[in-house]
Amino acid sequence: MIDNVKFRLLDKIDSPDDLRKLNVNQLPEVCKELREFIVNELSTNPGHLASSLGAMEITVACHYVFNTPYDRIVWDVGHQAYGHKILTGRKDRFCTNRKLGGIRPFPSPLESEYDTFTCGHASNSISAALGMAVASKLNNEENRHIVAIIGDGAMSGGLAFEGLNNVSASPNDLLIILNDNDMSIDRAVGGMEKYLLSIDTNETYNRLRFKASQWLHSKGYLNDERRKGIIRLNNALKSAISHQQNVFEGMNIRYFGPFDGNDVQEVVRVLNQIKDMKGPKLLHLHTTKGKGYEPAEKSATIWHAPGKFNPDTGQRIVVDTSNEPPKYQDVFGETLIELAKQNKSIVGVTPAMPTGCSMNKMQAVMPDRVFDVGIAEGHAVTFSAGMAKDGLLPFCNIYSAFSQRAYDNIIHDAAILNLPMVLCLDRAGLVGKDGPTHHGAFDMAALSPIPNLTIASPMDEHELRKLMFTAQLPDKGTFVIRYPRGRGVYKDWRCPLDEVNVGEGRKLRDGKNVAVLSIGPIGNDVEMAISELESEGKAVSVAHYDMRFLKPIDENILQEVGQKFDKIVTIEDGVKHGGLGSIVLEWMSDHGFKPTIVRMGLPDEFIEHGKIEELRKIVGLDIESIKKAII
Repeated sequence: MIDNVKFRLLDKIDSPDDLRKLNVNQLPEVCKELREFIVNELSTNPGHLASSLGAMEITVACHYVFNTPYDRIVWDVGHQAYGHKILTGRKDRFCTNRKLGGIRPFPSPLESEYDTFTCGHASNSISAALGMAVASKLNNEENRHIVAIIGDGAMSGGLAFEGLNNVSASPNDLLIILNDNDMSIDRAVGGMEKYLLSIDTNETYNRLRFKASQWLHSKGYLNDERRKGIIRLNNALKSAISHQQNVFEGMNIRYFGPFDGNDVQEVVRVLNQIKDMKGPKLLHLHTTKGKGYEPAEKSATIWHAPGKFNPDTGQRIVVDTSNEPPKYQDVFGETLIELAKQNKSIVGVTPAMPTGCSMNKMQAVMPDRVFDVGIAEGHAVTFSAGMAKDGLLPFCNIYSAFSQRAYDNIIHDAAILNLPMVLCLDRAGLVGKDGPTHHGAFDMAALSPIPNLTIASPMDEHELRKLMFTAQLPDKGTFVIRYPRGRGVYKDWRCPLDEVNVGEGRKLRDGKNVAVLSIGPIGNDVEMAISELESEGKAVSVAHYDMRFLKPIDENILQEVGQKFDKIVTIEDGVKHGGLGSIVLEWMSDHGFKPTIVRMGLPDEFIEHGKIEELRKIVGLDIESIKKAII
C-alpha cells in the first residue's frame, strides 16, 4: 500500500545517526511521517497499532538525544516499538513484520543490536536496564546511558516494583521513562494507575532544582552523600507543602514530570537536561494511545491490534464469520455466564485481559463478580486462591504464556492446599504471529509434576463447556483447563452442561495396527488425518483416543493400549519433552510394556512467528506429518 508513497524526511533515515543530523524543529515532521508509514503498513499487514502511535515522540526523542546503540534503550512489552524498528534500519523490511521469515513481532537482540533485551511480557524493563547500568559501571564504560521505557500498564506488574526497589538501593545512573497513557490493552486499573493520573510536579520547580544542583556540584558542595541527604530533605519539604507524597522520590529516585510525551521537542529538551544527572531518575510522560490517528485515539482498546482496515476512512475490514464456529474464548465467556447464574460462588479474575479472554461478557452483566487485577499474573492466582480459601470459586483466566509468571503462585498458593479454583489457560499451543514470547508451549510440561492439580485440555467447544461445568462442582480442587487461540469446530456449540469423570478419556475410533493418543484440539487434526488415510486406501487400521486429561492420566486407556498395540503415536500442541508423550512413555515402562512410540509435539527450541498453519508444518504437527507418523 505504501510502495509509492514518498516521505520527505523518513526516506533519508536509515539509522539513528541520520535522525541526529536533523534540526530539532524537523522532528515533529518525522513523527508525522512515521505515523503515516505505520498506519498505512498495518492497514494491510496487521499488528499492534495504537501503542506504537502513542509512543512515537518518545521513540524519536530517545534516538535523537542518546547515542544508540552504544547507549541502551530497553523497551518494555514491545507493543510500543514499531517506530523504533523503522528508525533502526528495518524500514524497508517492515512489510515483513510478524510474517514467517520476516522481522520479529517484538524487539529482540537476535534481530538487531538496537534491540537491547527480549520483550514480549510486561514489566521486565526496569530490572533488565538496572542490570545493564550496573554492568556498565563495573566494566568502566564511559558515558554509556541506560534508559528503560515502561508503559502500557506494565508499571502495575510486580517485577516493576521489585526493580524500582533495587534501583533505589543500588548505585546507578539509570533513567526510567514512564510512558503513561492510562491504558494497558484494556483500560489500566489499580491504585498505581490512579496515582499516576493524579501526580503532578511543577516544571519550573524542576528546572530551578536542576540548575541549583549543577551550581552546587560545580562548586564542590554536592558530593553523592550530601546529594542524597538534600534530596531526602527536599522531598520531605515538598510533600509537606503540597500535601502529596511522590512514591518515586520517596524511594530516592529523582522524579521529573509529568510532561507532554507527545510533544517531541519538549521531550528532547527534558532529556537533554536530565540525561547526565547522577543517580536514578524517572521521567513521567503523559501520552495518548493511538495519537495522531483519530479512530485509534477514540477506541484505543479496539485499535490495540485492529486487524486490517482502510487507512483513509478508519473502517475496519471485518470478515463475515457468522457461518463459522465461534472462538474458544467466546465459548468460555458465554459458558462462564451460564455457570455463574447457577453457582453464586463463581467469580472471574483476569490480569488486564477481559476483552481478550471474553471475561468482559460476564463483566457486563455481573460487574461486582469480575476482577481485573492489572498486569499481575502472580497476584491474579494468589488473589484467586485467597477467595477460594474463604468460600468463593474463582475462574482465573490467564494466557498460557503469561501463566509462566505465576508458576510459584500456582504451586505455593493454590496446589498445596488444593484450593477449589479453576485456572483457565487461554492461547495454549502455537499462537502464530506474536512468536516465541507468546506461544503457549510449556504449560503442560511445567504443570504436570505439581501434586493436586487436575490438568485438562478439551478437543472442542462441547468438551470445553463440559470441563468448565465439571471444574466448578464440589471437591474438584485446583483445576486447570487449557485451550487454544482461534475457532472451534461446531457452529452449534451450545451443548448440555454434563459432568465429565475426572481422569477419564474417550475412545473415538477403534483400530488394530496403530494407536494414536492425542490431547486437546489437535485431536481434530488426527481425525482428519485418519480419514484421509482411509480415503487414500492405506492399509492401516488406526485407533484414536482423546486422552482429555493430562493429569490424572487415564490408566485404563493406557492399559488397553499397552496390551493391544505395539505401535503408538502421541500428539500434543505443547513441548513434547515432559508432556503427554513423556508421561505415556514413563507409564508404559513402569508397567512392563515395550511398544514403539512416536512422540509428536513442539521441539526443544523456541518457535518463531508466522501463521499457525505455517508453523505446524515446520514443526511437524500438520496433517501430512500426522499421516506420515501413523504410516
